[in-house]
Amino acid sequence: MAPPDPLIVIPRDYFFGAENDGLALESGRELGPVTIRYETYGNLDQKRRNAVLLLHAFSGDAHAAGYHDPEETHPGWWDSMIGPGKAFDTDRYYVICSNVLGGCRGSTGPGSTDPHTGEPYGLTFPVVTMEDMVNAQHKLISHLGIDRLLAVAGGSMGGMQALQWSVSYPNDVAGVIVLASTARLSAQGIAFNAVGRNAIMSDPLWNGGDYYGSAPPDRGLSIARMIGHITYLSDGAMHERFGRRLQERADFGFDFHDQFEVESYLEHKGGTFVDRFDANTYIYLSKAIDYFDLCGKYGGLEAAFSNCSSKFLVVSFTSDWLYPSYQSKEIVVALMRRDRDVSYVEIDCPFGHDSFLLETERQGPMISSFLGTVYADVQTKR
Repeated sequence: MAPPDPLIVIPRDYFFGAENDGLALESGRELGPVTIRYETYGNLDQKRRNAVLLLHAFSGDAHAAGYHDPEETHPGWWDSMIGPGKAFDTDRYYVICSNVLGGCRGSTGPGSTDPHTGEPYGLTFPVVTMEDMVNAQHKLISHLGIDRLLAVAGGSMGGMQALQWSVSYPNDVAGVIVLASTARLSAQGIAFNAVGRNAIMSDPLWNGGDYYGSAPPDRGLSIARMIGHITYLSDGAMHERFGRRLQERADFGFDFHDQFEVESYLEHKGGTFVDRFDANTYIYLSKAIDYFDLCGKYGGLEAAFSNCSSKFLVVSFTSDWLYPSYQSKEIVVALMRRDRDVSYVEIDCPFGHDSFLLETERQGPMISSFLGTVYADVQTKR
């Protein structure tokens, strides 16, 4: 049950590309019509200078804060950071969050209906990239009547989108907040994504991605989530939370059922994930992350940032071994060499990659201060 007087948020949909005017994708294909699910918090000021676009991570969606109804038990994924007096202060800023292209929570993705066949796309859905996602978001922002965003902000995959915004639309965003992210996925990251995809594709119910209308490949998706979730934690956090404690038993069972608490935890995480996520979306989004490489695409990070005019805040976390701090520092160094305005903070935090979602006490004031500086600068220059 939501708390008394909860913030009730109504999701909205933006449609475009219905009449042979679809979205031109990086692959060379065109996609249309397209639906983008989004939510907003706060109010757009008269000069339209206070809009902040939040960019969600891999398993996130447009529901960043508040509740959809009073019976909902959990708020949006970043509720602790969005609202009056919080880091993304809705008394001051107009906050927007949309589900990415390729998603499964309202935006067009592989589970959507192909207008040419009347059936779900499945694997006939085109491969999408971070650039495609950002281009779709740019259409949404233009639809909302905003010609320049105060800031874009995101962690993990959301940080990749934030970086892409700064490169694709350098004059359309004043501030860029990148949390626990990278400019290119490492071989280790690609390897984990490959194992997750193989877990799904090896499920007998996957059926080449054509499982809509029948039993979905829940076991494969659950295993993929279990693998991914391990990368979001840290060794210290797992030791502190689980150690080698057994689950509801005093000694080993000498069998192959789950016996350790950490095993049961991962099974739970995998089991709940399949209730809200699509297996094909997992495949598409993980591939988009694999393809993301600002260095390779633009001939180096310095070249990628050559036209950027935004102020940057880059935050990393000491226990994040999925996107370790050295990858954030590479971004910062490239921006500094381009003489760009960039601030960098490495937070000593034990929660692993998920720190950007959990460590609000220290990163909140940093983000609030950064947004305040960007807002003041925008007010004086325009």
